[in-house]
Amino acid sequence: MMLFHQVLLVLIVAVSIVLMLIRPKNIPEVYWVGAGALLLIVLRLIPLRLAGKAVEDGLDVYLFLTGMMLLSELAREHGVFDWLSSVAMRHAGGSGLRLFLLIYLAGTLVTACMSNDATAVVLTPAVLSVVRRSKADPVPHLFACAMVANAASFVLPISNPANLVVFHTGMPPLGRWLLFFGVPSLFSIIATFLVLRWYFRTPLSRPVEDQSEDHPLGSNGRFVVAGLGIVTGVLLTASALHRNLGLPTGLAAVAIVAVVSFKAKSNPLTPARHVSWSTLGLVAALFILVNAVESAGALEYIQGGLRWVERLPAVMGAFVTALTVGVANNVLNNLPVGLIAGAVLAQSQVKDLIVNAALIGVDLGPNLSVTGSLATILWLLALRRERLHVSFRDFLKVGVLAMPVALLASVFGLLLVERIW
Repeated sequence: MMLFHQVLLVLIVAVSIVLMLIRPKNIPEVYWVGAGALLLIVLRLIPLRLAGKAVEDGLDVYLFLTGMMLLSELAREHGVFDWLSSVAMRHAGGSGLRLFLLIYLAGTLVTACMSNDATAVVLTPAVLSVVRRSKADPVPHLFACAMVANAASFVLPISNPANLVVFHTGMPPLGRWLLFFGVPSLFSIIATFLVLRWYFRTPLSRPVEDQSEDHPLGSNGRFVVAGLGIVTGVLLTASALHRNLGLPTGLAAVAIVAVVSFKAKSNPLTPARHVSWSTLGLVAALFILVNAVESAGALEYIQGGLRWVERLPAVMGAFVTALTVGVANNVLNNLPVGLIAGAVLAQSQVKDLIVNAALIGVDLGPNLSVTGSLATILWLLALRRERLHVSFRDFLKVGVLAMPVALLASVFGLLLVERIW
């Protein structure tokens, strides 16, 4: 009977995640994963107490996501993303390649300081609006937004919510993070750029027309940028002190929204109305699913795999870990993979090299296909609202080159740091 319960539990979790990815009848992801979590509770495959604890464990992640979504919406409302895009166009000087480089750099900056979701979901429409007016092919520039959102997502702990998911039991201090991920993230950003530059070499060789509207940054927009700088400083300080990032992010975001709304004489609840609150429900439900799998002992198989990897030579073990986790993202999505990886790594006494390689796999893996992360799925939906269609095959043709090259470059950077230190 115990084996039957374990098989049923794993089946419910697997089906829930598959339905989340394919979204039958365009029903939002949260309903499929939420239904799976509820079914586990109703069938008593996971005790209600354990489900409650699983939801509670995600508190830091919810606060971080809420704060970042509020700040992203505030920046969008006051034209920060439109301003960044117009600055890129103004300095492109009619060169398609220079415009691509500037948009890529803007995406790197937004990802590092505001998370990959802001780049993939909020910066993309602003970039599309500017590029369309220039009569350039928008596809390379839109792929720049999607790809750099993952390539730069481990520059800082705040660059990707998946970082908090993987290290939800204890985020490394900022100094240690920069020491081990600084070089790998730089290699990831450069490698991804070079692959995209080569793949889209034909459209990028064409000149562009500078017909974009100027979007000067108003006083409120400048205040938002200053606020974002303060929030980034607060988060980096919290990380340096080895503190959780969720509460500082949430409190700082609420404070910035209140001050900007007072200054602009606008409704402070407006940014909150545009926040994707269902994302929080999705993450909470995923915490329940992963805890259920963990309680059933299914993670022991993964721990066995980790023990096998540790017996490999260091170089091969790091590459195998990063590549396996990276590919798994595209089967299960990076949030559940990140949660599973975090749970397994917390229980296993594995080398730091393997832990760091796993994080690189979680962050970079989604560049392989559109199913890799929620941010990429939302990026795809944003394009469809603008009547642009990028198929699974179109993304895969780019991702099958960009993801492995960046992954190998990043792990090489990680091994280089490990050897030096």
